[in-house]
Amino acid sequence: MKYLTRKSITIILIAIAALILGAAAILSSKSGTETGKRTAVPKPALTVTTVQPVQASFPIRLTANGSIAAWQEAIVGSETNGLQLLDVRVNVGDRVRAGDVLATFALDSVQAEVAQTRASVSEAEANAADAAANAEKARTLQASGALSEQQINQYTTAEKTAQARLESARATQAVQQVRLRQTRLLAPDDGIISARTATVGAVVGTGTELFRMIRGGRLEWRAEVTSSELGRLTAGTPATVVASNGAEVKGRVRMIAPTVDVQTRSALVYVDLPASVRSGTAPVLAGMFAKGEFDLGNSPALTIPQQSVVIRDGFSYVFLLNANSHVSQVKVQTGRRLGDRVEVTAGLQPDTELVASGAGFLNDGDLVSKVAAVGSTASPPNAPNTAENQKIQPNMPVTPAIRASAAIK
Repeated sequence: MKYLTRKSITIILIAIAALILGAAAILSSKSGTETGKRTAVPKPALTVTTVQPVQASFPIRLTANGSIAAWQEAIVGSETNGLQLLDVRVNVGDRVRAGDVLATFALDSVQAEVAQTRASVSEAEANAADAAANAEKARTLQASGALSEQQINQYTTAEKTAQARLESARATQAVQQVRLRQTRLLAPDDGIISARTATVGAVVGTGTELFRMIRGGRLEWRAEVTSSELGRLTAGTPATVVASNGAEVKGRVRMIAPTVDVQTRSALVYVDLPASVRSGTAPVLAGMFAKGEFDLGNSPALTIPQQSVVIRDGFSYVFLLNANSHVSQVKVQTGRRLGDRVEVTAGLQPDTELVASGAGFLNDGDLVSKVAAVGSTASPPNAPNTAENQKIQPNMPVTPAIRASAAIK
């Protein structure tokens, strides 16, 4: 019994000693943890590069939409009546010169009428000559009294009547000569055939439209500009036009419409396009939709790299680097863009330092580590994927995995 009591006491003493040692270890561990926490240095959330805003000269552009149209479109119609189309010599897209024959009409009936009027003229000339001779004889006999005054007047009147009939016959002949020339339909000007309704064998009346042509082959861009922007444009302003097929051409403002549409409150601005736009692999054609920009000169602008701008909730932000290496999120207003530069119109001072790379992964108040500009620490091309090369380098795409790695380190 005494033996069991001693054994129990020994076990109890060993358990108490183990408890004391465990408590001491736990207290020592907590004390070390608290000491480590007090002495730990905060880790930066990201390694970034910084830039400062730069003053630059940006072009001033006025954007507009519109359609490509012919400068002037001429309608070529029939001047004859009741003649049959015998031959059509041009088709849509053909380039013609002034005076070229576009179509011909059957001329048999016109030639017959011309011959008839020629005979009528000959007859009228003979009658006029006979009447003139009789009148001359009557005037020579007037002094002798062989003819009465009434007879002399009759001969004189007959002479004038015959002369009038001769002039009428000649006029009729001239009309038929004109009809004969009109059997050949001629181009009124240089240009390009844009439409054709002429059909061989058709009998057409006077004024029937047979062809349409773009005069001179000239095209223009009819841009729609709001009335509030018209004052910025003048004749001669250069413009860059991009057609719906991707073709880009240069032009200049020829004129501005004198009226504004009461429905849209916009006016047409006519921009002359060069004649070469109809040639090439992507020709510009009448009827195409086109957008363009008017060049209004240049103006100074405060610019920053495009990668520094972060779009969140529909607004633009940049991150300023403070003296304590923490960043501040600042809302800015952006304007024009040129290449990889963005104009800042409000919210930013010229002497501020802002984050260039990795801004999209930062939040307001984050601690960052600043590295040198491009070229000093960049990894060589095709470098192995080692732990050292996983550090964020300037202009290196920052992924969530890289950011997590940087935060752990």
